[in-house]
Amino acid sequence: MTQRLETILLVGCGNMAGAMLEGWLAAGLEPARFTVVEPSDRRLPGGIVRLPSIPDRGQFDAILLGVKPQLLGEIAAPVAKLAGGATILSLLAGVELATLTARFPAATAHVRVMPNLAVALGKAPIALAERGLDDTGRASVIQLMQPLGTPEWVDEAQFDLVTALTGSGPAFVYRFIDALAAAAADLGLPRDQADRMALAMVEGASALAAQSPDSPGALADKVASKGGMTREGLDVLDADSALLTLARATLRAARDRGAELAAEARKSPVEG
Repeated sequence: MTQRLETILLVGCGNMAGAMLEGWLAAGLEPARFTVVEPSDRRLPGGIVRLPSIPDRGQFDAILLGVKPQLLGEIAAPVAKLAGGATILSLLAGVELATLTARFPAATAHVRVMPNLAVALGKAPIALAERGLDDTGRASVIQLMQPLGTPEWVDEAQFDLVTALTGSGPAFVYRFIDALAAAAADLGLPRDQADRMALAMVEGASALAAQSPDSPGALADKVASKGGMTREGLDVLDADSALLTLARATLRAARDRGAELAAEARKSPVEG
């Protein structure tokens, strides 16, 4: 069964779901399409219907699960009552399609969604994995996500790895930016100036890499002249594959935690 995703219920509107809502509205989607379950006093844009709790009844084309994964058991039963005919869109890290299907059997389809906070700017990579969609349904999900960035279907078997790369990845990049600025400050640059310059450098380098036909690795080599300053610094990062080894260990740790979360979700009893 296929449907247009016009009316959307957001169950939870924390950092990620809130950023998605911000991105959709900035792209011109009508506020009337969205209903938000948010018990806190968080300010919502005008025209958005706020509910203090999950309603007992209602008809929605899609239900976006934006709470913490540990709260799945708490929201499952009330959401299941609304899921008939709806597409479940889940932001819950580590919660697999099989678990979503067991929790919400009446839903038309189930989709795992992994963006990052750049959805608010329309610049996030968005990993998608689904169960129950036909080609038209997949196109409808892509159309809904496109204002937020670059959606892409992935094999669910790789979802934890993709989540580590694109979902957790910004935190790793921020840590690296902070480390560059801190190192410059340690070597004598005022910290506030180091922070500004590091951010501006990364913004420009990222924009250039996005537009260049060359890979980031090739661009690094283009910047580095033989015997120059940049090459001397790159030699430190490249020695014994130090940076690659660190990045691999970082992604592995994040990926493996996703697998642990999935195992925990599978152990939780299905509440009917």
